[in-house]
Amino acid sequence: MKVLYAIQGTGNGHIARAGEIVPALRNRVQTDVLLSGMHTELELDFEVKYKCKGLGFKFGKKGGIDYLNTWRGSDVSAFLREIKAIDLSGYDLVISDFEPVSAWAAKKQHIPCVGLSNQCTLLDGSISNGKGKKSRLARSLLRNYAPTDVNYGFHFTATGAFIHTPVIRRKIREVNVADHGHIAVYLPFYNDKKILKALSFFREKKWIVFSKHSKSPYRHRNVFVYPIDSKRFMEEMATASGVLCGAGFSTTTEAIFLGKKLLVIPMKNQFEQNFNAKALEKLGVPSISGLKKKHRDDIKNWLDTERALHISYPDKTQAIVDQILNDFVNQWMFYRDEFSDIENIYRTIS
Repeated sequence: MKVLYAIQGTGNGHIARAGEIVPALRNRVQTDVLLSGMHTELELDFEVKYKCKGLGFKFGKKGGIDYLNTWRGSDVSAFLREIKAIDLSGYDLVISDFEPVSAWAAKKQHIPCVGLSNQCTLLDGSISNGKGKKSRLARSLLRNYAPTDVNYGFHFTATGAFIHTPVIRRKIREVNVADHGHIAVYLPFYNDKKILKALSFFREKKWIVFSKHSKSPYRHRNVFVYPIDSKRFMEEMATASGVLCGAGFSTTTEAIFLGKKLLVIPMKNQFEQNFNAKALEKLGVPSISGLKKKHRDDIKNWLDTERALHISYPDKTQAIVDQILNDFVNQWMFYRDEFSDIENIYRTIS
């Protein structure tokens, strides 16, 4: 059996998860890797057979996605050419971590495709119960961005047979945990100026900020700014008294696993991060909508509290991979010829 594991490279979380999933897959089956986009600071620990441009987004500097630069940097024609160019005939199964090139190519070539990501959880109506036109549109976009036949999701808590707890990197599981009193900060969708203005107000606290917008370290009063460095960020997070970050999935779940006090700021107009923030609030993790003056009291209250959510997520990576492969062998291979109707949809966009 041969599997193509496809990774969305526009976020650190996908790469971090792949570092655990790829070895687990290779324990069972022959596995090649496809990567589209490359806007992550994490190093890859495995060979990538296919590298594609794909479709991604670019962070802004005011709390959200920079849609103008994302649009300018997108090449839909190139994306469609990548779909047509990749030959999946040698693979029995594609497993997609929210990766669009492989997912659409699998549909076109009638290869079964499994979704395995935290984004898949948003498609589960029993969990993601947001209502209204915006929520329906967001889920429709997610469903069609990287279309799959069956989904296995990750969430802060396990729900049913197809929604699992997070994959935590081995490096995080083995890191030395302490409390040196500082706050580790990762808010890549804000510029340094806005972060410095907000955090330097709280002069009694040492802030260690990791910035996508800085190429060299510097200090502004009680705020220490460093370029993105995955190893150093992991160490600073492990020794922090708290973590201030966006409402993405990877950093938040790692902070929870380490037992760190957590405050999140979801990206503006980003369905997944707003969903995550609401899920975290139900678990007792506070969120704020920005870094404006009106948010100072909320930040102060968070700094003053000692309460932290700690969940020792078990390592179930191999079991999850085994479940997917066993489900495929036991069920899907008998219905392989039925993965066909998507071809007409593909023709309409190409």
